[in-house]
Amino acid sequence: MTTDFDANEPVASPCIRLCTLDDHDVCLGCFRSMTEICAWSSASNDERRQIVATSELRRSASRQRA
Repeated sequence: MTTDFDANEPVASPCIRLCTLDDHDVCLGCFRSMTEICAWSSASNDERRQIVATSELRRSASRQRA
């Protein structure tokens, strides 16, 4: 498996400044949960990568439902 990120570089926030929460407290812009958004600033790079991966799964599921 290859990776296309530098493990030493900080993981960029997926926020796109379209901050609107749905009924499940998930942002409709970046698809992070409110808990994940609040935890972002203190999360390690590994935790941030997991948050991004989880939010991408939510984004994909949302598109499939649409």
